Amino acid sequence: MERPAWAPQGIDISVPSVSRIYDYYLGGSHNFEVDREAARKAMEFMPGLPKIMQANRAFMRRAVRYAVEEGITQFLDIGSGIPTFGNVHEVAQSACPGARVVYVDHDPVAVAHSRAVLEGNEDAGVIAADLRKPQDILRSSEVERLLDLDRPVALLLVAVLHFLEDSDHPYEAVAELRDALAPGSLLIATHASYEGIPLPSEQAGGAVGVYKDIRNPLVMRSRDEIARFFEGFEMVEPGLVDMPHWRPETPPEDEDPYAFSGFACVGRIA
Repeated sequence: MERPAWAPQGIDISVPSVSRIYDYYLGGSHNFEVDREAARKAMEFMPGLPKIMQANRAFMRRAVRYAVEEGITQFLDIGSGIPTFGNVHEVAQSACPGARVVYVDHDPVAVAHSRAVLEGNEDAGVIAADLRKPQDILRSSEVERLLDLDRPVALLLVAVLHFLEDSDHPYEAVAELRDALAPGSLLIATHASYEGIPLPSEQAGGAVGVYKDIRNPLVMRSRDEIARFFEGFEMVEPGLVDMPHWRPETPPEDEDPYAFSGFACVGRIA
């Protein structure tokens, strides 16, 4: 198997990665055949998976613009993946030049590619770390260099919480991050759920099974379970809703049915 020039040395390109599968769904080029194979297998069960990822990205962009409108100029994007067009720093810095962004991912390809994209951008950085270890993120040199945690920060957890099993203590990780942030900070999050998917749960479960097979279990939580991540936050209107209904810029009824799979919300620390 030939290693592309952009692939960091030392990574196993025979093992699929969720961030590279996501990149493939979004039409990116930073994925390997093993990632494309897993993605196509999942799409046999849920052909609308790329539409779900596009809805995630569209929500993220609307939420980042909302944060800037609220006066927030600092962004911490955990589980940021491989940068594709319209990433957080592009949206934030075009709305507010000088906005500061720290990307966090544990996939070496995502980290290496983010570094390349951000070269020469003094107001953005990337760290290799894991959401399961919030202190590694909060104490990192890039967070210390770029973010002032005594001022409001927008924390992005977009399409990442559903890759943490309950045994990973995801609610505790979010609470630890919340407690480190200043009042006025925002949590911007999306989460996969069987609710809203235009398919029987058994069929959607086939796609979930593909992620389990590649040792990256996709945990489908209920609306109530997802709401628990926002304990200690005040939900911003319209609350916890499917992605197209969060402050839409185009009519939600024009969206693909798959775009309504899962939930999105922005919460504020009072």
